[in-house]
Amino acid sequence: MAAAGSGGSRADNGYGGQQARRRKGPGALATGYLVIYNVVMTAGWLVIAVGLVRAYLAKGSYHSLYYSIEKPLKFFQTGALLEEYLLIAKYLPGIVPSSVVLTAFQVMSRVFLTWAVTHSVKEVQTEDSVLLFVVAWTITEIIRYSFYTFSLLNHLPYLIKWARYTLFIVLYPMGVSGELLTIYAALPFVRQSGLYSISLPNKYNFSFDYYTFLILVMISYIPIFPQLYFHMLHQRRKVLSHTEEHKKPE
Repeated sequence: MAAAGSGGSRADNGYGGQQARRRKGPGALATGYLVIYNVVMTAGWLVIAVGLVRAYLAKGSYHSLYYSIEKPLKFFQTGALLEEYLLIAKYLPGIVPSSVVLTAFQVMSRVFLTWAVTHSVKEVQTEDSVLLFVVAWTITEIIRYSFYTFSLLNHLPYLIKWARYTLFIVLYPMGVSGELLTIYAALPFVRQSGLYSISLPNKYNFSFDYYTFLILVMISYIPIFPQLYFHMLHQRRKVLSHTEEHKKPE
């Protein structure tokens, strides 16, 4: 499911695609609402970042820091579902070329990892791999929501644009690695407990093996991750080269 999500940089459905073919954007009221939404989300992920730093300083160790930010992580990561509605279904289709399927896949993968893996399989919450994707998500989202906010206000600092289209090169593989390792760590506990699995016989004549499903989820990263990563590399070349052209003296 990719930080695919993940933990790296989400497929660019950004508000600030100046070089893309534009359609009519949101009106003043919608823009104001989107600005507020993105400011809140930026602040939320900053809270998560501060929580991680404070917990690390208090404990003197990076192990098991998940518990210090569990509640805000669940809240703000789940809040991304609203963002996808705003972007894909309501206000901003077509402003920047991107795959709706890939974008939705990334969002759902993060929500899935938050609730259906990390929340549901308590044993993995102490794994270092959880911290790996949490740190990647946190840095990514602070940059991304800041990028969206300033883009909506038509005042985007170059540093934020550069960070948006550069740091994903490291953060994306970091987040995906953390996600995959966490799912892998959850597998034996899911098999032992039969979590979310449905066995035959039952009145619906239907069976579901959550253990197998998680394996299929991990396999799905193979085709999805390269598409998302190379999409962002393409966007980086296009956006930053466009910026450099405008910065050249006449």
